[in-house]
Amino acid sequence: MLAMSGGVDSSASAILLLEEGCELLGATLQLFPKHAGEREGACGAPSDIEDARRVAERLGFPHEVFPLLGRFREQVINRFVSEYRAGNTPNPCIDCNRAIKFGALLEEAMARGFDAMATGHYARVEQDVKTGRWLLKKALDDKKDQTYVLYQLTQQQLAHVLFPLGALRKQEVRAIASRYGLINAHKPDSQDICFVPDGDYAAFIRQDTGLTFPQGRFIDADGNTLGTHQGMIHYTVGQRKGLGIAFGRPMYVLAKNAQENTVMLGPDEALFSREMLVERLNFISIEALSAPLHVRAKTRYRHAAQPATLYPAGENCIRVIFDEPQAGNLRLGKRLFFTKMMLWSAAGQLRPLPDKRSAFFNQDNGKSPSAISCRRGSIAV
Repeated sequence: MLAMSGGVDSSASAILLLEEGCELLGATLQLFPKHAGEREGACGAPSDIEDARRVAERLGFPHEVFPLLGRFREQVINRFVSEYRAGNTPNPCIDCNRAIKFGALLEEAMARGFDAMATGHYARVEQDVKTGRWLLKKALDDKKDQTYVLYQLTQQQLAHVLFPLGALRKQEVRAIASRYGLINAHKPDSQDICFVPDGDYAAFIRQDTGLTFPQGRFIDADGNTLGTHQGMIHYTVGQRKGLGIAFGRPMYVLAKNAQENTVMLGPDEALFSREMLVERLNFISIEALSAPLHVRAKTRYRHAAQPATLYPAGENCIRVIFDEPQAGNLRLGKRLFFTKMMLWSAAGQLRPLPDKRSAFFNQDNGKSPSAISCRRGSIAV
């Protein structure tokens, strides 16, 4: 089975799989009502389903649409809204991969007797010949690598997924689609959350819930009032622009407290920290961490990975210590707040306080990096 979004990546994957002699069934998810209309710049539009159907027809393999509206609403949209209301900043694409693409759709593929499910993600899967474990590895195109949104994949799932584009660059993928005259060879990549195509999360949440989000206090690290915010859902940890108030120097969102309806602000240097705890781990390349492990980690998806060390810290928990302070982490008293973190080669689940994000680890051993997913979690130090 091939998951087809209607974009060029899954379409080029179809070509590569057919050239390898694979028998395909194109599978496109219907996540919204047919009357929902187009969502320019985001996946899931009705035209995407039609594009996928036309590609399958041109290449000569069957195509089906799988309506998963209820499950998508419950496990992705509702979770997104709930997390935002709680003061966190969720990543619904990660939840969609977990519950929908590599959950419901992969289950359907296995139930129908397919050997594997392929997608157009930029990632690689290999099996370690020594340990027998399946490894999630970065794509060769570092700019397009998507292992970040795949970090929750289990060993059982990795054993049954294929990523045909893992060794290709985007321009090569478009060239493959062009060579076959596919209608989407030059189709723009989707950029936004599919159910919030205009990027206005606050407006979506207000419309979806019918709730209003009252003004509250901007405070500093000592609890002093700095001004009035316009509703907590309008702000994200690390945000500088759009605060709606001038302070005479750049100020950043350091933390949010949903119970007190406060948004903490501070200078850039307050966003830096060296340490965090990571719990609810989902290791991929190893069973568990039993000794310190040197890795390269990064606090932002696009940032360069930095040296760090992982230490066991109790049951299903590890401590991460960077060699140098990293932006995106915040130490306030005895709590450590952090945003998004990627670590290649070991992975687990993170739960930052109060902002929940994701993490990846990459073992610093000179070999090709393999992802070990870390899921968000909260931590105190």
